[in-house]
Amino acid sequence: MFLKASFTSLIVGVFVVYVLHTCWVMYGIVYTKPCDNPKEDNCITPFLAGNPKLQLSIYTALRPNAEGGHTLIHKEETFDVNSKFERIVNVTLPKKTRNNGTLYALIFVHQAGVTPWQDPRQVHLVAQLTTYMVPKLPEISLISGDDQTQGQKEEAQQKKGEGDPAAAPTSTADHPVSHWRTRLTFNIVGDPFVFDRESLPSDVHRYLRVFQNGKKMVYLPLLFVDELSNRVKDLAEINSTSMELPLTISYDSISLGRLRFWIHMQDAVFSLQQFGFTEKDADEIKGIFVDTNLYFLGLTFFVAAFHLLFDFLAFKNDISFWKEKKSMVGMSSKAVLWRCFSTIVIFLYLFDQQTSLLVLIPAGIGSIIEVWKVKKALKIQVFWKGGKPTFLFGKMDESERRTEHYDTLAMKYLSYLLYPLCIGGAVYALVFQRYKSWYSWLINSLVNGVYAFGFLFMLPQLFVNYKLKSVAHLPWKAFMYKAFNTFIDDVFAFIITMPTSHRLACFRDDVVFLIYLYQRWLYPVDKTRVNEYGVSYDEEPKKEKTHKD
Repeated sequence: MFLKASFTSLIVGVFVVYVLHTCWVMYGIVYTKPCDNPKEDNCITPFLAGNPKLQLSIYTALRPNAEGGHTLIHKEETFDVNSKFERIVNVTLPKKTRNNGTLYALIFVHQAGVTPWQDPRQVHLVAQLTTYMVPKLPEISLISGDDQTQGQKEEAQQKKGEGDPAAAPTSTADHPVSHWRTRLTFNIVGDPFVFDRESLPSDVHRYLRVFQNGKKMVYLPLLFVDELSNRVKDLAEINSTSMELPLTISYDSISLGRLRFWIHMQDAVFSLQQFGFTEKDADEIKGIFVDTNLYFLGLTFFVAAFHLLFDFLAFKNDISFWKEKKSMVGMSSKAVLWRCFSTIVIFLYLFDQQTSLLVLIPAGIGSIIEVWKVKKALKIQVFWKGGKPTFLFGKMDESERRTEHYDTLAMKYLSYLLYPLCIGGAVYALVFQRYKSWYSWLINSLVNGVYAFGFLFMLPQLFVNYKLKSVAHLPWKAFMYKAFNTFIDDVFAFIITMPTSHRLACFRDDVVFLIYLYQRWLYPVDKTRVNEYGVSYDEEPKKEKTHKD
């Protein structure tokens, strides 16, 4: 018991150190030490402090160095750094871009009245306006074979008559094709911050351009292209008929602390892509930062840290519970089987929907654990003979048979309601909805049944608890950690992108845990009953009294 408590204390201690270290790192990112005396030679003063007249010019080019020509698409002749704006411009696509090529945007901030190439003190950055992605497979009606509804057909015909390139047929190949980024977002630091040359942050150094003005060093405006704002939902597939596409240009000033934070997050997303994360996986992480308030993002970090801690503690206690479990008295084997089946179905559904790895990987690990629980619950032993597995099922005692009777009775009542609803929902989806394949329809139908009515399969355990008038056989430590995580999942349901049915299932589990807590209060723990390890405290063998001869 001391070793177990020490191990848990060690994990909690490591968690506290991790949180404190992360807070210190975040403070170092957001806070930058200014120069104490701006008149000293080791200070770097801002060029914007002199209120210069600036102009913004944005060009497109086939190469990032503008070789081979460039085209002006937008300019702001009186550019105010502290004035936010948003413009929509139509960009003509070159022939190479339409033929699965690329296109770049060159953003210049320079002195008004001259071209960027005539201004030695101009600053510029290059942003890619196109990216490569595998197009989404079209969904069709499995009965009629149509890939569009009647309303979609009429809309497509109308767009075709108007010459809309979006109405042109899209590619269905499985190789990446060029997609248009419909948004271009950039920022400039508006704070007149004075840097100390000896404590210049390394993350800002690559964006810093300085020049000598007498004895003083002056840095030009800090220009930053926000790549995190480029979301998958804003992409449009480019084909040979896409002659002109709209581009939304967004600008806003930014504080130095937020700029440094954004640089680190952008680098982190890029590193994940280098490790094999797809554009869609990276997009889920971008959504956490872009679509969330910065203060709420800080709260999300602490919530995620506690979620990680509770996940580990629940995993540890759950594994310990089932590892030492020898009797299924008071435990619903049907609920264990259903939980195994449902987690596998949910994993296959999330994989079919190309869900983020942040959701997919935990679901896959959970499926493996549930299969192991089924092996323990049914007392299955596997023997290999000649490369072929042989399964041996254990026998139940009288108490386990009584629990199994209650379990079977509860499932019998549930089947009268559950099976017609699941079959009816599957038939309705087959007739009125569209899917990529029959496999996709099957997985969607199964997972809709799991999400909509899956909590009903938790009721047999509640029914067994009611009949036995006891909850001492349940792994309450693991249950409580999972209960905390369930409420934390409610927060993540609004932050991480996931299917709507998966989001609703998070709130459904709250009700089930509340019922379990009510039964915990209703049926106090009785030490004469069998506990979670299949033994009773009052049934321990008593020591015989010794006597002298």
